[in-house]
Amino acid sequence: MKDFLKIFQNRNFTKLFFAGFTSTMGSIIGVTAFMFYLLDKFGEQPIYATMAELMYSLPTLAVFFIVGVLADRMDRQKIALYCDWLCAALSLALMGAIWLDWMPLVFAILFLRSAVGKFFFPADQAMVQGILSKDEYAISAGLNQMVGSMFMLFGNMIAIFIYWSVGIQGAIAFDLVTYIISALLITSMKIKEDVRLPNGNHKFKDIKVGMVWKDFAGGFAYIKSSKLLLSLILGFFMFGVVNGGLSVMPAFIMKYKLAPDNYEQMMIWMGIVFGISVLVGSVLCSMAAKKIKLSTAIIWGLFGGGLSLAACALAENVWVFLGITAITGLSIPLVNIGIGGWLPKIVDPKMMGRVQGWITPLMMLSQTVTLMLIGLFFPKILTVESLFYVVGGSLVIVGLFYMMTLPKYEKEEIDAEKKVAAAEKIPV
Repeated sequence: MKDFLKIFQNRNFTKLFFAGFTSTMGSIIGVTAFMFYLLDKFGEQPIYATMAELMYSLPTLAVFFIVGVLADRMDRQKIALYCDWLCAALSLALMGAIWLDWMPLVFAILFLRSAVGKFFFPADQAMVQGILSKDEYAISAGLNQMVGSMFMLFGNMIAIFIYWSVGIQGAIAFDLVTYIISALLITSMKIKEDVRLPNGNHKFKDIKVGMVWKDFAGGFAYIKSSKLLLSLILGFFMFGVVNGGLSVMPAFIMKYKLAPDNYEQMMIWMGIVFGISVLVGSVLCSMAAKKIKLSTAIIWGLFGGGLSLAACALAENVWVFLGITAITGLSIPLVNIGIGGWLPKIVDPKMMGRVQGWITPLMMLSQTVTLMLIGLFFPKILTVESLFYVVGGSLVIVGLFYMMTLPKYEKEEIDAEKKVAAAEKIPV
């Protein structure tokens, strides 16, 4: 607990943390409320709810090649700031499109807002790396995991409550306010120039196609140069499958199998159970992160989460489903804290943006394909049970892959670092 309190003594981290918190809250509340809005309006056509989630993942494929490059070449603080202001403006435009009830325009604005939002996270994470020390990375990852669990705990509840109280317009207005708060927090930060501009000062006119491609390719070359980093990032492709499935599966199993008459209320209970279990798991895993290897934590988390998700398909009533969901919630923090605490340690601060520029599109590619397949084949060909089997199996597959690669390459990197340290002590 002392470590958590100490890290908040860093004012820049505190402001950046809450800026990320409010920015993420805005997107989650709005998207969740919009999914319920579409399920109510087009109850017999679940493809609309799937399309709403697609508007969150698909934009990555349009901007992935430049996101990481900008985070490394441009002012990271300004990138995060402009993302928030643009998302606030697009939220206002989205309210107008919903009022017009013109669905093509609604989905177009959702797509554009999501595309702009994709620039925030790489810039945010790159600044965190410069603001904190290496010993604090795992603590930061634990905090982010706890925030994620709070969103799981309260996100659905807040979204449904706002949707019931003031409708979809109120939920989007909530988005707008959170983006403004995030922008104000980013503005108030005082960050050193070498953190904001680790590769020197560049202007938009300097960012040419040749530079973008060179930097993007350089990010891949950097990843490929480390077997450990490459193995870690390859697993993110399957994480995209998981994210794509989980974005719609809970609502689908409640509406079309377990609680068709009161699925919204049951989604609230699921959010409470899952959120509490992830919150408890986050605290326990943050404490365990200092005592076990991060690779071990990741592997255990993947097996536990994968097997429990697959078991959700066997649930025949809501209460059994909630019980299995709690087990999944306890397992997921092991993965997130492990990866979140490990990446900053093994990635050069000057390359973090370009590394994130490869991670996000890799995940979003598989997430987009997964959502497209669900939209096309559910429920005519794919059953809701099969979705849980596929997603749970994906986590188990990644767990097996990591079990064969991470411990081996981690040992190789540690041995290489020891050799370099020993060589530096030898007098010339």
